[in-house]
Amino acid sequence: MRNLLCRPMTVAALALMASSACAQEADHYTAVSKTAMSVTGDVWLDDFGITFENEETLEFSDLVADNFRVDGRRVPASVYRVAEPADPELENGNQLCGSGDVTYVANWASGNGMSAIAVFTGRNPPRSSDEMCALYTYEDPK
Repeated sequence: MRNLLCRPMTVAALALMASSACAQEADHYTAVSKTAMSVTGDVWLDDFGITFENEETLEFSDLVADNFRVDGRRVPASVYRVAEPADPELENGNQLCGSGDVTYVANWASGNGMSAIAVFTGRNPPRSSDEMCALYTYEDPK
């Protein structure tokens, strides 16, 4: 009888350990732009979601594009659909977008060891940086 009571705890512990292992595999991006430092802080990003320094998260439902237009040029990028659109409150009471729930997140190399993460509120997948509601710059993961 005692073993039956312990089993749910063991399963829960295993799930927690697996979740922690997945979080550790996400790439750590160090905030470098003033907007990133004051709004998001550092972030952890992978194909499943983004976690902000204050531990708020946005989960992704799928990758919708592997390229993107930045300043009129097509660049390799990852454009993700947000599973449950939201505009989380982050550092210093700031919101990620401030003009509606974030529906898409795009990430691309912006040069000189930096990465850009842009957020969008539209219904359709964004095709260019012209559609973003906010842009954040980070040091590439090492």
